Amino acid sequence: MLALLNLISTVITIYIWLLIAQAVLSWLLAFGIVNRHNRAVAVIGDFLWRVTDPLLRPIRNVIPDLGGIDISPVILILLLYFLRNLMFEYLA
Repeated sequence: MLALLNLISTVITIYIWLLIAQAVLSWLLAFGIVNRHNRAVAVIGDFLWRVTDPLLRPIRNVIPDLGGIDISPVILILLLYFLRNLMFEYLA
């Protein structure tokens, strides 16, 4: 059981890093530092968007618009940390 919990914890940690990478890439694209017409950037951005958007979309639908500031990745990261801690508290 502990091995399964460690695997789930690792998957959650990887997903958190993917959320951070998606947020950083979106900032780099928004400020024009990275060219979105570069094929490698487009592939990485598409992958990150496809992986992170299904969990971010419901959060974006619930929270109000904050004038261009997207805090949904922060909320999801906090929820994932809470879920991981809760999992180890009650299942380990």
